[in-house]
Amino acid sequence: MAESSSSHRVIEAVWRIESARLIGGLARLVGELGLAEDLAQDALIAALERWPSTGIPDNPGAWLMTTAKHRALDHLRRAQMIQRKHGELAVSPGPAPASFETARDDEVGDDLLRLILIACHPLLSTDARVALTLRMLGGLTTEAIARAFLVGEPTIAQRIVRAKRTLGEARVDFAVPRGPELAARLEAVLEVIYLIFNEGYAASSGEAWMRPQLCDQALRLGRILVGLVPHEPEVHALVALMELQASRTRARTGPTGEPILLLDQDRGRWDQLLIQRGLAALARAWALRVGPVGSYTLQAEIAARHARARRPEHTDWVAIVALYDALVQLTGSPVVELNRAVAVAMAEGPAAGLELLDELRDEPALANYPLLPSVRGQLLRELGRELEARVEFERAAALAGNARERELLLARARG
Repeated sequence: MAESSSSHRVIEAVWRIESARLIGGLARLVGELGLAEDLAQDALIAALERWPSTGIPDNPGAWLMTTAKHRALDHLRRAQMIQRKHGELAVSPGPAPASFETARDDEVGDDLLRLILIACHPLLSTDARVALTLRMLGGLTTEAIARAFLVGEPTIAQRIVRAKRTLGEARVDFAVPRGPELAARLEAVLEVIYLIFNEGYAASSGEAWMRPQLCDQALRLGRILVGLVPHEPEVHALVALMELQASRTRARTGPTGEPILLLDQDRGRWDQLLIQRGLAALARAWALRVGPVGSYTLQAEIAARHARARRPEHTDWVAIVALYDALVQLTGSPVVELNRAVAVAMAEGPAAGLELLDELRDEPALANYPLLPSVRGQLLRELGRELEARVEFERAAALAGNARERELLLARARG
């Protein structure tokens, strides 16, 4: 029994490592994402049945791929036979199946990149992209994804099913795009990966301030992507940004899980290995840049200014304001303008920051964003306007979806 349990744990670990590459290769063979996942699952079941008695193969990933490919080829043989029958009966057979010879002999090539681009396809809603990416590339079960995002399992299952159906009905091309088309698709991929990271870094709802599992998944996906498209500067920049932000994880919560804000963190607890990795990735992004600076490069550069400051008072806020100036020009985002106002307050004083914040109070995109009243509350407090500050903190608490964030804001309202 113990040996069987040990085999199952190994199989789970192998599946987590190999499943994305396996599904990507099968999707290329059969031209359908849902069928590819079914074939991969069949191979997993075969491993669960055989490995406990025969032992773990020397190359378990290759065993799974070979087993799944045999099943894929059987499927293609049947599809080709059905197509011949349809031809004999003069019946329209629908789209032609993949070539048997091509399926048998083609190399893996860009399968993983292909799967990433499909999972993050612009045809899909953002929620669907996130669910499909975590399922296909993160190796997470539907239950685990639902738990991570505090959403019902049926909701996540429906998103995944709808995503596969949408891709199937659109007959999405499984070829890896090139040139400008690849750049456009990569933008969607980076957006999804960073969204996953942000939800882990500062959870939008629930009882926990952070969901480290999501941060880990996003970093894993970013590192995979770097290996697949090593000449894309913004991919390196996103990894740099996530590494630098993740370096603060241990310092972001107290003994009972309470949030600790950036300027109050013990920087001795920041992970220096992650900082060095992040700075190295940022250097690669700059070295690869040919055209204009991208938004992830600018954000990573801001994170680097914080990472290099041994103490909060050593932070180069003037440089950070300049970086936010460039980021505002590039994105036009009200959230970026809000963060710029915070940097201005640190560089020039609370009155200067508050003046900028007041210009954003009627911005529709920030109407329900708790950070705006939270920052106003802090600047009003620094200016000695305590009653107004309390009102702002209470308003921010009312908007907060995360329980830990709400507790922090109410505590600040009490002074």
